[in-house]
Amino acid sequence: MRHTLRDHSLTIALLGLFLFSFIGQGLTGLATHNNDLRDHDQPAITLPAYLVSGDFVESVFENWESEFLQMGLHVLLTAYLYQRGSAESKSPDEDEAVDDDPRKSMGRPGVPWPVKRGGAVLTAYEHSLSIALFTLFTVSFLLHAAGGASAYNQEQLLHGGETVSLIGYLETAQFWFESFQNWQSEFLSIAVVVVLSIFLRERGSPESKPVAAQHRETGEAA
Repeated sequence: MRHTLRDHSLTIALLGLFLFSFIGQGLTGLATHNNDLRDHDQPAITLPAYLVSGDFVESVFENWESEFLQMGLHVLLTAYLYQRGSAESKSPDEDEAVDDDPRKSMGRPGVPWPVKRGGAVLTAYEHSLSIALFTLFTVSFLLHAAGGASAYNQEQLLHGGETVSLIGYLETAQFWFESFQNWQSEFLSIAVVVVLSIFLRERGSPESKPVAAQHRETGEAA
């Protein structure tokens, strides 16, 4: 049990922080939403009703969308682009293990089954991480749009305005404002990490170069 907790402690800690934040978002979002309803002389709603409301769905997936887009692009771009000296980049001067052709290891014991299978399965597996992240981005994007349309229509009804369809909401400036305001912060944050990891260190973290590494050394150079 002790080894299991140690071996998976990073995931456990991150999921714990996620649940804490998710519950906090739900409770504080409900309070804010009910205050807005009272301002319009509408009855308050319960927590279960709020968790399936457009307001909550939009707020959740608006953020998930940008996170999965950031991670997907980071994974994809780092396969082809470089930043000399960054812990987030491959070396521009030499091939690395991540570039090795897995077809040369099909007979090696312990390799993942798609590598043993080969063919189209292996081709898909070679890009499965970015495929998964962009799929999560697409799902989050659509749920953001669906939740946003519902929240937008509720707001329109409270103020005597006209409602819109899902496609109609996708054509509004509000939807794209919500997306772009999150996308720009995600792209900036990863760019900052890429650049700062050239010059700054965090001892013990795989996201950092060794403390004694030269600034020009790229990736996990010792």
